[in-house]
This record gives sequence, structure tokens and C-alpha cells, in this order.
Amino acid sequence: MEKIALIMGGGSRNMVFNEKSLKRLEKIGEVVLNNGGTDKENIKKVIKGATIAVTSWGNTAIDQEILAECPDLKIVAHAAGSVKPVVSDDLWAKGVRVVSSACVLSMGVSETAVGFTISASKNFYALNDAMHAGEWPAERENIKDLYDLTVGVVGGGWAGRHYIELMRAYSVNILLYDPYVSEEQAAELGAKKVSFEELLKESDIVSIHAPSIPETYHMFNKDTLKLMKKDAVLINTARGSLIDEQALYEFMKAGNLKYACLDVFDPEPPKADNPLRTLKNCIMTPHLAGQANNGLKKIGQHVCEEIERLLAGQQPICEVTKEMLATMA
Repeated sequence: MEKIALIMGGGSRNMVFNEKSLKRLEKIGEVVLNNGGTDKENIKKVIKGATIAVTSWGNTAIDQEILAECPDLKIVAHAAGSVKPVVSDDLWAKGVRVVSSACVLSMGVSETAVGFTISASKNFYALNDAMHAGEWPAERENIKDLYDLTVGVVGGGWAGRHYIELMRAYSVNILLYDPYVSEEQAAELGAKKVSFEELLKESDIVSIHAPSIPETYHMFNKDTLKLMKKDAVLINTARGSLIDEQALYEFMKAGNLKYACLDVFDPEPPKADNPLRTLKNCIMTPHLAGQANNGLKKIGQHVCEEIERLLAGQQPICEVTKEMLATMA
């Protein structure tokens, strides 16, 4: 019989698991809950004898010392995004299968990006301001439907792929920049693989879904921003570090970009005197793109499904390998 140790703290557990998902786990095996802290000594007690461990925000690496308490551990299901905080060389060496809920969180991210795509294209933000000022705007030049536009997607991970999937419902041309995705894979997704420079030059809308790694730091800077169309829309629901915010401010202050829609910043929260706050066409939201409130319960459901797939000998949807870590946030 499987022993499933939910080693995340009670706060994280209540955030992502509802009663239905917990009962689903109980059908798989014996479920042990962590009703204490996430310090190593307590984790060793909770995980003792487990074959499956469920982690989340607040958990640290499952190292050799912890693994000594659960020699038969075979699955770690991370009920959060990046697995980097919870994996270790010892865990990989043991051959433990690791799955993440990043693909679930990414659905909220990509759906938020679609919301920005539609609202910015339709010019909702400026028109809303005009309506509140007592106007009835007759001008339609800045209102665009998602038809015959070019949408550039930076990053073909889970969020980028789901964004592409959603955008395929519209009559738009989709470009993809991701050095880890082949031309054939891009075509299967419904996109054309291009260079970063070509994507910036050709796109009416650019949506960022790349990870925060050294290679992507400030990839949007004073030189690359100049490649974009003057009336383009820039959307960032990925990581703030991908954009040089001062360069973006100066670029937009000079009259470039229809909108920049930013859900992420560097640092977070952005400083009160961040100059981007002064630009009406810089739309800012407080890092809300991932699943929130009721949507977080999708994570618990996903964890149950992934565990069931693995135990049935099926390929999980969001498995993470050691080799993948270098390309992930």
C-alpha cells in the first residue's frame, strides 16, 4: 500500500487541496498530513516510510538526510511551480520521479495574457478613461480585432504553449522564439519559429513567457525594444527580470508602444517612484496572473491525477527531469 506524505505546511495544503482531492488521495493510499512546521526535523517525522511525497511552497530540498527516512520513496509531486527548492542531487540519484504543478499555474498565466491581448488590442484602457471623463469616443482607429495581426510568443514552455493554443482560436499569425523548440515542434503548436529579432520586428503583440535565467536577463532592453513596432503591445506575465524597466520607461516616454501590460516586476513590489507608474499606457497588475483563490484548488486535483498516472505506468503531463532545470525559472 502506498504511503503519501503531504509534507507541505498546513497553510499551503489548505490553499491547494480541498476535501474532494484529499479523499481522492486516501483512495490511493495512507495519507499523512504535516500539522507542524516545514523544518527538517519535522519533515523527517512526517515523511518516514513514505513512497510518495507531496511538497509545495515553503518546502526545502529533500536531501540525503531526509531520504534516509523514506528509502522506498518513488514520487515527489510538487503542488506549486518551480521544483528547484525541493529537489536535490540525492533525489535525482535515487531515481525519484518528480512532477510539478507549473503547468496548472501556467494556465492562469496564459489566460491572463490573452485577457491583456484582447483588452489592449480593443484599446479598452484608454476608452475607459475617456468614458469616465464624460466622453463618448467616436475614434475607432486604435481599436483592433484579433484578425490578421501577428502575435509573437517569447518562450515555448507550458505557459507559452497554452497561450498559443488559446490564440489559435483567432485569425492571427503566431511567431515563436524559443531556442529549445525546433521548427517542427513550433509548427505542431501552430506557430512559426523565428529569431528574437524577427519576432520583435514583425509582431503587433508580443507576449513574454520565458523563464528567468541568466540568458533571458533584460532581454528586452534599449537595443531590442527599438526593434518593435511603434504601436505594438508588449505583455509580460513571466518574470520582471526579463525587462529593463528603465529602458522600457524611456522607450514608452518617447511615444513608443500602444501598451505595455505588466503583471511582474523587478523588484516586487515595484518601488513607489517607479517611473512606469506615471505612464497611462503602462497597465500594471500585482503578479496575479497565476491561479488565484478558487483556481488554486486545481493544483490539488492535478497532483492526484499525476500520482494516479504514474502509479498506472502512464506518462505524467508535467514531469520534470534534472536536465530540464537549466531552462526553467
